[in-house]
Amino acid sequence: MDVAALAGLDLGTRTVSYTDRDVILYALSVGAGAADLDLVFERDLRALPTFALTLGVWAADEPRRLGAFDASEALHGAQTLRTLAPLPIPGEVAMTGRIADVWDKGEHAFVDVEVETDYFAATYSLFVRGHGGWGGARGPSASPVPVEERPLGRCRTSPEQAALYRLTGDRHHIHIDPDAAREAGLGTPVLHGLCTLGFAAREVAAAAGAHPCDLRELAVRFAAPVRPGDVLDLSGAVPAPGEVRFMARVGESAVLTRGLARFA
Repeated sequence: MDVAALAGLDLGTRTVSYTDRDVILYALSVGAGAADLDLVFERDLRALPTFALTLGVWAADEPRRLGAFDASEALHGAQTLRTLAPLPIPGEVAMTGRIADVWDKGEHAFVDVEVETDYFAATYSLFVRGHGGWGGARGPSASPVPVEERPLGRCRTSPEQAALYRLTGDRHHIHIDPDAAREAGLGTPVLHGLCTLGFAAREVAAAAGAHPCDLRELAVRFAAPVRPGDVLDLSGAVPAPGEVRFMARVGESAVLTRGLARFA
């Protein structure tokens, strides 16, 4: 199956179960600490809404499993999330997946994979190198959103961050294996985009005066790779109560752009 033929494909359903251990491990893997008791202590535990994105990764992997492209040709390009209800702990979540759209970007392609559940809806947008050029629709073009240069926080990742985050379920080799990273044109292993996003979503909640678990909507573009051990500098604006527009840099390089988070 080629990439152009993926559009509209039903990926079926899958039920994923998890325990409080998975919820705590995820929180630790996106920077929560021992003082964040409701994120890391089972007594009053709440699931970070971005934990949901680990549950739907199976659908984002389906186009590769179908042979549409090789793992070394695809990178995570963008992500959206809408939370519909708090995730239960422990939980068992039934999900449906589909390929919503495939966009021809010239030499490359974008594949939008949608996952829906009673608890959340998410779109995983995959940037696929070398699989464009069939004459398909280019898709909507988003103008850059100006972001006010107000500091929103700093997140320090560790050299072991990707090795830890892999335990949440995304075991793609580019995050741990130097050979796989070189084959994908990345040079050295990179941090998972969803790990970077988990750090950012948790950090920007404070700018909205909200708890990270009160996240209702999230969207972001992954603009450049983050390496384990990098420091993320977040900046942005709060244009309305509970709403944060943000970006993240590593040094002078923008790594997250067009970020939007809305909290209850």
